[in-house]
Amino acid sequence: MSKPMTIDQTIAETAPAASSPRGALASLSLSMLLASLGTSVANVALPSLVQAFAASFQDVQWVVLAYLVVITTLIVSAGRLGDMVGRRRLLLAGLLVFAAASALCGMAPSLPVLIAGRAAQGVGAAVMMALTLAMVGETVPKARTGSAMGLLGTMSAIGTALGPSLGGALIQSFGWRAVFFVNVPPALVALLLASRCLPADRREANARAAGFDNAGTLLLALTLAAYALAMTIGRGEFGPFNLALLLATAFGVGFFLRAEARAPAPLIRLATLRDPALSAGLATSMLVSTVIMATLVVGPFYLSRALGLDPARVGLVVSVGPIVVALTGIPAGRVVDGFGARVMTIAGLSGMAIGSALLSLMPMSFGVPGYVAPLVVITGGYALFQTANNTAIMADVPQDRRGVISGLLNLSRNLGLITGAAAMGAVFALGSAASDIAAAAPAAVAGGLRVTFAVAAVLIVVALAVAVGASTLARRRGPSA
Repeated sequence: MSKPMTIDQTIAETAPAASSPRGALASLSLSMLLASLGTSVANVALPSLVQAFAASFQDVQWVVLAYLVVITTLIVSAGRLGDMVGRRRLLLAGLLVFAAASALCGMAPSLPVLIAGRAAQGVGAAVMMALTLAMVGETVPKARTGSAMGLLGTMSAIGTALGPSLGGALIQSFGWRAVFFVNVPPALVALLLASRCLPADRREANARAAGFDNAGTLLLALTLAAYALAMTIGRGEFGPFNLALLLATAFGVGFFLRAEARAPAPLIRLATLRDPALSAGLATSMLVSTVIMATLVVGPFYLSRALGLDPARVGLVVSVGPIVVALTGIPAGRVVDGFGARVMTIAGLSGMAIGSALLSLMPMSFGVPGYVAPLVVITGGYALFQTANNTAIMADVPQDRRGVISGLLNLSRNLGLITGAAAMGAVFALGSAASDIAAAAPAAVAGGLRVTFAVAAVLIVVALAVAVGASTLARRRGPSA
């Protein structure tokens, strides 16, 4: 009489013996698109939710914040858990959670239920974002890693660009619930593709034997949640509660580092962060994301207040950035494969520095074309940087650490976006010297834009110096494998 199979054995039996590279990459691409779409598609629904639930904007904004905070809090832990239990297995679970949570959001009878559903959706998205980059090395040859990273970057940009227009069309035709129901079919398609095409999980005995760092995971989650809330609560008004959260973040970092130094199997090996290439890649990713967020936060105010564009034209101009990233992601991947990740990282940062400097100078003299042209340079450089940096970081990561490193890479980007929304918004307000940006004179708004992107150019120059230093050190140590 045969013994019943365990869950692990069942999953191993149903996993494909040999993966389908195209199907596998399609499932990863769709996962990345859905996670990005989940961030941008809900923003446009906030006015409708205020009316539907008779709630304040401060309450309704948690529909967006819950998703963002949960992703930021859990993304590193999700990567580490994937290293331990199997990335394919966990990605399937993440897609299933994302689909179920999207359905829950669409059926939510009250605002608290909707916010809870968005938090659950964020859990699935954290898994999806952490593991898509980690699984590239298992699905495509190493020589095509840059192209695959470029494709994932393209899908992320498409999700960001598609969200507002798709959400607006769905709300107008079917109501706000359609904004969440729309995620369910593609999530199920991604789940089917992943189950059929992704390679079976490798048995990483050392990752399983090491165990899960419960204390470190909890401390990191609480620390990241405190930082994310400090940067997002208050809609740009930095009050005592924000300061208290930042203080809690500082203490959390200290406790986390102490816990990791003592843990037998740390969530993040501190020695890993001392690797110059990795630390430089994470630092530059955060700086670059901070600048990119400025184009999304500051740009609309300038276009509407200083150039006098109506909301439809503002949306059209702002969408140029994500569209450029979407169009240049795949070609950028091929360039990275051909010329090398380190060289293209520096080239992308150089383009961003030039574009930021031009954006601080040109719009005042050339109007909309003077805004769009530098924006194209910035976002084109960003697409090249992101593809090259992701490729360089993930190229030689050991198999049993790919999930956690991918989580760290996504975390650096998320922290940059969160920081950019708060910090660059504050720089814009200071540069305009206006107490109320929404009512500021066109000249004041133009001054704010000039100061903001001058600061952005400085940040990119700092990132460029870090990247050049890391590249120089890597050459002295010899070529990477």
